[in-house]
Amino acid sequence: MTFTTDAARAQLPEAGALTLDHVAYFVPHVEAASDALDRLGFTLTPFSAQSHRLEPGGPLVPAGTANRCVMLERGYLEILTPTGDTGVANQLRVAIKRYTGMHSIVFGTVAPDADHARLEHGGFAPLPPVSLQREIATDRDVQTARFTVVRVPPGAMAEGRIQYCRHHTPELLWQERWLAHPNRATALTGVVICVADPASTARRYERFTGLPVQAFGNVWRMDSARGWLLFVDPRTLERALGITAPCVPWIAGQALASSDIESTRAFLSDRGVPAGDLAGGALLLHLSPDVGGMMILERAGTTMAPAAFSPGV
Repeated sequence: MTFTTDAARAQLPEAGALTLDHVAYFVPHVEAASDALDRLGFTLTPFSAQSHRLEPGGPLVPAGTANRCVMLERGYLEILTPTGDTGVANQLRVAIKRYTGMHSIVFGTVAPDADHARLEHGGFAPLPPVSLQREIATDRDVQTARFTVVRVPPGAMAEGRIQYCRHHTPELLWQERWLAHPNRATALTGVVICVADPASTARRYERFTGLPVQAFGNVWRMDSARGWLLFVDPRTLERALGITAPCVPWIAGQALASSDIESTRAFLSDRGVPAGDLAGGALLLHLSPDVGGMMILERAGTTMAPAAFSPGV
């Protein structure tokens, strides 16, 4: 495999490890969502239609979905929209009826077969691994980005499409021209998930991933080799961040690292984007309804600790 950037080289985890690879927003109007993210200072990739093989060696068919992405030095954000009348596209439409926003958390892996076996052993009845691909332009030509995805049946994970992705061509996604963002965002560092019962949900994710979880009062945390998940209840979320969940379960949003949080603050101020202050100089953004949810921008090297959700903090 040839890596064209250090970022491409850094995406694949060690054998047996998992990373927080990316999150996906399901949106009805991709251009409106793109405009909202552009205003926040993100560079987006071009619109790209997706295709897949439903079984190994089967024909390549349109997935009925398309995306734009925010590629970061570590991980990325995906804006996913339905474009056709397929099973996958209709799953997106059902999710969007619940809310526009983040509906997918994707763990990065180099061993999708092992992940599939663990899901079978854990009683998640995983679907056969799917080969996804989409065309991506480089500075010389158009090439095909390829992925192997491991999913479970809709509803098996109530929070959304929680899955695994093995990148076969990271050099095509993490191109240098897409990695610089005026708001100084550099990495996807974590996801906040609002659920009725954080303890039981966290234990289910522990079985799903094989990663240990830890309780901090009524907040639970899971750490991958790169990136964390926090499980909080609606009252805790509202008390800590002033955010009311539109429904439960709800993937509330993600945290991103900034290489220069003061420059991030200044950029957002110049754009007239309101930003709340959190501990450690982190910023809280309420995203446009075209995207949905919230976003935390924090100084690189810090993290949204469970203590931030504890009473009296």
